[in-house]
Amino acid sequence: MARPAGKRVAVIGGGWAGLAAAIDLVHGGCEVVLYEMAAQLGGRARSVHVDGVELDNGQHILIGAYTQTLALLRRIDVDAGSVLSRQPLSLCAPDGTGLRLPSGHPVFAFARGVWAAKHWSLAERARLLHTTALWAARGFRCPPQLTVAELTARLPQRLCTELFEPLCVAALNTPAAQASAQVFLRVLRDALFAGPGASDLLLPRRGLSQLLPLPAQAWLLAHGACIELGTRVQALAGHAAGWLVNGKRFDAAVLACTAAQAATLVEPLNAVWAGQARALRYEPIITVYLHAPGARWPSPMVALACSATAPAQFAFDLGVLGGPAGVFAFVISGARTWVERGLDAAALACQQQAVHDFPAHTWPQQPSVLRTLAEKRATFACTPNLQRPPMQAAPGLLAAGDHVQGPYPATLEGAVRAGRAAAASLLE
Repeated sequence: MARPAGKRVAVIGGGWAGLAAAIDLVHGGCEVVLYEMAAQLGGRARSVHVDGVELDNGQHILIGAYTQTLALLRRIDVDAGSVLSRQPLSLCAPDGTGLRLPSGHPVFAFARGVWAAKHWSLAERARLLHTTALWAARGFRCPPQLTVAELTARLPQRLCTELFEPLCVAALNTPAAQASAQVFLRVLRDALFAGPGASDLLLPRRGLSQLLPLPAQAWLLAHGACIELGTRVQALAGHAAGWLVNGKRFDAAVLACTAAQAATLVEPLNAVWAGQARALRYEPIITVYLHAPGARWPSPMVALACSATAPAQFAFDLGVLGGPAGVFAFVISGARTWVERGLDAAALACQQQAVHDFPAHTWPQQPSVLRTLAEKRATFACTPNLQRPPMQAAPGLLAAGDHVQGPYPATLEGAVRAGRAAAASLLE
């Protein structure tokens, strides 16, 4: 396609950050070559085929506060209403108890939702509202060295166990005892109190590859970008006013690969940046897919009571979301302990948890394990005072990814924001 002359940019990595950067760069008039070492785009948020069934390599959800992700979908003509199921935030157990937020102004919706959660005592609900009001009055800020467990230490233990610990591990993929309270408060502020609809759950009606990677691939190719799948970037060097990537000249480059891969490429150019990237530690996520023909839940997502023997914090009915009927995803975030025990042990524990936590009539027959998927380096451990590498690794060499400096933990929105920020910097 004819396009205005612009920078020639290499985007290294085809996950959500790389796709976001490539789309905005192409939209801004740049000539883009996207390198991805895997055979498909999507990175850690993509679909895989298991015995003819399309499953995600990990169950992901979005929320209404993911403004940049929604804007990116609009840019490539994806109708969010058709690919995402929007519903008010509901963190309810299989028996229906839990926190439900009604629609409306976020402050009033939160207050009404808490007040209606009658499974908590009057004193517990009053304490929860009082504490969140104090956080809001302080601008959702706290000393950077605090953990989430320390932040919530004075709250009743039941609120910590049933609300804040599951929210923390779902948002930061880091146990509350090690997770950054500062980042957690930022997430709460933007998710619960940013505006109407910010806390809404946006549950994918399609596999993750169909949500962004495949539409992005089609859009990029249609707009003149070059995509090289199955291609690992092994050489990166400065050249005149630009960069040589695998021997090809570019005006600029975006490192949208993993932090470890980026560190290897950047080490000869910026040892400090590479050291920060290598210093990141990671937390795994396990997704256990159960199969129970004929079973169907009233709602697509439920919150579960997590314990030493019941590992999953949330579970999803893929059939309700338009996916394969009778397939259920049980998600174990912060799953280091269960990775050490073994995936077979994690799968068996989720199978037993499903039978124990749900009413007997839920399962017409005993659920069986369909597949267990583990992303052992799913996200960086979001701990207090964490030093994340900055966006600029060298002049004209920018990093994009959920691990780059930013206000959010390792989420899809964090990745998209990083990719778009890198593109905006180059376009300026």
